[in-house]
Amino acid sequence: MIAALGLLIGIIAGLVFAPDVPLALQNYLPIAVVAALDAVFGGLRAYLDGIFDDKVFVVSFVSNVVIAAAIVYLGDQLGVGAQLTTGVVVVLGIRIFSNVAAIRRHVFHA
Repeated sequence: MIAALGLLIGIIAGLVFAPDVPLALQNYLPIAVVAALDAVFGGLRAYLDGIFDDKVFVVSFVSNVVIAAAIVYLGDQLGVGAQLTTGVVVVLGIRIFSNVAAIRRHVFHA
């Protein structure tokens, strides 16, 4: 419940304050958002499976964002940032869709 409330407060704060993202970080923001969504949907799936642990969720959330950003940064340094960005989005997208499918099965008991 606290996580959902925090998410709601964060969304409202983002809409109200409309922060500007520094130019140097604009390549990393979409990746960070996708990585964070992967952690959120993974946490929701774990909750529905009855194995949710808040410490694991926080570590997963932070590590997903940091590792995804590090991969994109490494790609930028090697001159293949777009390709690695695509790879990260595809991998995390697959994980998100598989978690959403599991959540849907829990919700609709299919």
